[in-house]
Amino acid sequence: MYPILQIGPLAVQAPGLIFLVGLWLALSLSERNAARRGINPNLIYSLVLAGLAGGLIGARLGYVLRYPAAFAASPLSIFSPNPGLLDLWGGLAGAGLVSLIYGQRKGMALWPTLDTLTPGLALMGVMLGLTQLASGAAFGSPTELPWGIELWGPRRHPTQIYASIAAALILVLLRPQGRLAQRLQELAPGLLFWSFVALSALARLILEAWRGDSVLIFGSLRQPQIAAWLVLALSLWAFGRIYRHSRGTILTTEG
Repeated sequence: MYPILQIGPLAVQAPGLIFLVGLWLALSLSERNAARRGINPNLIYSLVLAGLAGGLIGARLGYVLRYPAAFAASPLSIFSPNPGLLDLWGGLAGAGLVSLIYGQRKGMALWPTLDTLTPGLALMGVMLGLTQLASGAAFGSPTELPWGIELWGPRRHPTQIYASIAAALILVLLRPQGRLAQRLQELAPGLLFWSFVALSALARLILEAWRGDSVLIFGSLRQPQIAAWLVLALSLWAFGRIYRHSRGTILTTEG
């Protein structure tokens, strides 16, 4: 865990730096993928920035709604740069809503756009694991395995590294030049994106077993695993629906 990098007299927050580098790499990858697919890269760039802004606002508002008493005495804390005062689900909702509105106003087709962004999303998954490793978040359960890392006292499973490896494997599997990605995009727009969502949910479902900070409900059920099951079911349903629709269209055309 290295939350602060000391570069001479300058102290830099390592998690924030890793996130910014990851965002730049993911955006560059998405822009190249857009050019390859005949989509204006500038639209992708603007869409990502708009979604990021919406995500930050939504994440902060979500945290305020969860802990209103913490901001009642000091309202200006809402503008604090502290990344710990962000709510994940509020951020996802804000990013999704702003991106959807921007995409509709610019006439961007939903599924081809999401397919274009998929490699960048997978790359951000890799960098997110490294960000969590630097901050000590998403830590693992205690272990005696030789590759355990010392974190918050005992040696623990390096779940952040597990997550980065899983995201890297998904990125390689769904890389734009790969046979699988090209085949999915030939079948129908949207299949690549939902494949990414399904694989990410499956990875979360498996890796959560080694997490040491999971929220338990009903005694022994892990809240993130329940969410992963729901996301996996949704992604498989959406994949099947798009695939059946594409096959029906092909058969109708051939007939």
